[in-house]
Amino acid sequence: MVTWLFSSVKFSGLLCKYKRELNLNYLQNRYLVNIKLKWVKDKDLDTVVSTEKDLKAVCFLVSIISSSPDCCLPIYRLRCHRRQLGLPHDVKMSTFIRRYPSIFHETHILDTGGTRVPSFGLTREAMELNEEQIYVLQQCWMDLRSRLCRLLMLTSGSTLPLQTIDQLRWDLGLPYDYWNSFIPNHQDLFSFVQLRDDRVGLKLLSWDSDLAVSELQKNAASQQMEEDIRNGCLAFPIGFTRGFGLRRRCMDWLKEWQKLPYTSPYFDASHLDPRTDVSEKRLVGVFHELLHLTLQKKTERKNVSNLRKPFSMPQKFTKVFERHPGIFYISKKGDTQTVILREAYDGDKLLQKHPLVCIRERFASMLKKGQLDRSRGLYKKEDQFGHFHHLEVEETQYSSEEASDYNLLSEYDSESDGPIDNRC
Repeated sequence: MVTWLFSSVKFSGLLCKYKRELNLNYLQNRYLVNIKLKWVKDKDLDTVVSTEKDLKAVCFLVSIISSSPDCCLPIYRLRCHRRQLGLPHDVKMSTFIRRYPSIFHETHILDTGGTRVPSFGLTREAMELNEEQIYVLQQCWMDLRSRLCRLLMLTSGSTLPLQTIDQLRWDLGLPYDYWNSFIPNHQDLFSFVQLRDDRVGLKLLSWDSDLAVSELQKNAASQQMEEDIRNGCLAFPIGFTRGFGLRRRCMDWLKEWQKLPYTSPYFDASHLDPRTDVSEKRLVGVFHELLHLTLQKKTERKNVSNLRKPFSMPQKFTKVFERHPGIFYISKKGDTQTVILREAYDGDKLLQKHPLVCIRERFASMLKKGQLDRSRGLYKKEDQFGHFHHLEVEETQYSSEEASDYNLLSEYDSESDGPIDNRC
């Protein structure tokens, strides 16, 4: 009797497995449906991007200056970081810094030729806020470590070039000099490795199964139907811009697409045919998880362009952003494209704010207030004779900057602009 029951259970299990394989084979034969959904402007999400103009570059400069011995650096010391800051080619470093007198305090030093050179430190308010940011960063150390681990776990070899991580460090909340201040404190988890193309990469040394659970899976219990959870057919939260106007054919396709099996972005998906809807759903799941790893649930589209090989993606993989505007929104503000996770926002408000995001919002308020006060002539600057006068609205160019660069850059050739992964 016991033998008969055991045989029945075993047969039932094999039958279920056979049915699942048949179902997967059927779904694998369902090739991508030729659906193209229109892009509709979302003013609220565009505001999220536009209010952060120059914020990343300013915060990175604050970190660089505050880490110097005197908390003050001459312009030629700052110029070597220009590439990493992402400043436009037609904007001089000194011009950019002078836009924000509420953050940066300008003085002068003499170069080796006796020429006065602009030097920049931090205002008292900026120094106090930066100290608070350092404290918050230390409190969030474990959270940032988890985010970096999960990012590496999304890759096929648990390895990413430092150049790729550099592009995502702001979004992940990592310190500007994470390779020097953060990674060495976790040598049991991370290791620097030499890649085949001679670049330096970061490798995750141990896999944590507790971290290999996507946000969609974590929220499934409260947001999904029990039957869908059992079948593994998890659906993504969907929301459209007001007045989007989805056609019936598109609605039917989207409903069927949501019912397809969900493959965790942390699992191997090499068995999936990249030309099918099932594979596309897995692709959407990877970017859904990647955006959840960011502090503000968004990143510039160009930041993911180098993830195709590490993430084992097909060609033109970023097309999923256009095909699923109910999940992702592409903002075209700021001369770039920013991909935003819709479900993370209510209008222009981030639903769950990380402590570091609150610090950034305060920096953004300082930038806005400083520019307003500057336009009213409330800031003063020192001239070449040591006298102070009101700062003009138009940028004042320092001829001594070019002269000092000519005299001094020969002494600091290693600090000139170079590849993005150069360490200055």
